[in-house]
Amino acid sequence: MSPRDNGRDVVTATINYTGAMTGTPRYHAQDHSRDVHVLDPRSVTIENARARPDAPRLDREGFALVRHATSVGSFLDADELQRVYVPEVERLVCEATGAVAAVVTATPFVRFSERSPLSGQLKNSLPARFAHIDYGDARARAIAEQSFAAARGGPPRMGRFAHYNVWRVLSPPPQDVPLAVCSAPTIADEDLVPALAVFDFPGVPERTAESLVIRYNPAHRWHYFRDMRPDEALLFVTKESDPVRPRQVAHTAFDDPTCPSGAAPRSSIEIRVVAYFDSRDR
Repeated sequence: MSPRDNGRDVVTATINYTGAMTGTPRYHAQDHSRDVHVLDPRSVTIENARARPDAPRLDREGFALVRHATSVGSFLDADELQRVYVPEVERLVCEATGAVAAVVTATPFVRFSERSPLSGQLKNSLPARFAHIDYGDARARAIAEQSFAAARGGPPRMGRFAHYNVWRVLSPPPQDVPLAVCSAPTIADEDLVPALAVFDFPGVPERTAESLVIRYNPAHRWHYFRDMRPDEALLFVTKESDPVRPRQVAHTAFDDPTCPSGAAPRSSIEIRVVAYFDSRDR
């Protein structure tokens, strides 16, 4: 059982932040031995958000857990993901956020904890072991502008947009390596470090993309949803264009010390979506 902290259901675990560096951090999807990234491991308290009397919300903490059944038979079938899962997730994001249109912006990635024989064997299949945010501001706007034409039924012009990550476990509970998310209002601008994600996939030219990694701040408030099920989805904001709303949620994989040693290795799928809102919605 996890301890109680002022009535909260919490675990204490290690989260890797980014330490002092003179250059721009670089991290690779496939080969972490090539990373240029100084990690700063910290022992932090992570609250089981499932046990909270007031469930986290997208418009307050920047993340929420929702029920979401899927018709996908095999999450390793790229054609089925494109045909079935992509439209399912676009509908989910519109329903959960009130957006008038949503567009999946990247290939879904299936990931596995390191105890799985598939971890690292498929494209971008390693869990992310440091606190990060998928997009920097410039990259987020560029992707939103590029995807706007594909937003069928969207507003006549691009106004407010928001990027979301939709994260789902594929393995049964309990999860040995859950995803921790940091409440958006507790992240200060000075905590953000511009970084480069390097996509080093075999057989294709290497490319980089702007992202953010995170410096330690004791004000951060970390959460996770213990014992997630495949019929649930964790939605969290990776970039919001409206500065008065939760703008970005840092996230990372971590080892849950309460998970039994014989639990199945975690497998999960994440997919990135940009949502567009009525042009009058600021």
